[in-house]
Amino acid sequence: MRWQVNSKRTLYRDQWVHLRTADIELPDGRHLDHRLIETGPGAGVVVVIEGKVLLLWRHRFITDTWGWEIPIGGIEPGETPEQAARREVEEETGWHTSGPLTPLVYTQPSPGLMTAEHHIFRAQGAEQIGEPADGFESERIEWVPLSDIHSLIAKGDISSGTTLVALLYLIAETKDPTI
Repeated sequence: MRWQVNSKRTLYRDQWVHLRTADIELPDGRHLDHRLIETGPGAGVVVVIEGKVLLLWRHRFITDTWGWEIPIGGIEPGETPEQAARREVEEETGWHTSGPLTPLVYTQPSPGLMTAEHHIFRAQGAEQIGEPADGFESERIEWVPLSDIHSLIAKGDISSGTTLVALLYLIAETKDPTI
């Protein structure tokens, strides 16, 4: 049932996104003119201290929605996923992760449409070092009790796929919502 890629053609490209069309041959011989979005990898962190997780309340203009998200962003050339994750936490929240970052989960948010891959780590310590360098990233930054995560999801206040995967995986892994 493997789909065969016969060719790809660029429709648009900039430093963030590469939009392509692909000639796909299905196992039964039919062809599809499929679109795909190629993006660079991302890295983020679930920072947990005393049963609370560091989240950003932010607006996403594409969907015109508000929601809680973990700090996450692109991996720059020469960075490891762990280095990028630490940098993103500091830039977006003003908190510096202390101690080791441990891999939590790897996810591909929309593999039927895009190449995006997210490396998510867990940090169990952090110290505030100042204001976020990227103050435009969120309206506020808060330590949210993990015991509130289920109700925030139910209300639609957490809907970002990567944040959902990371938080639910963390809760399932520990089997203790108060971590």
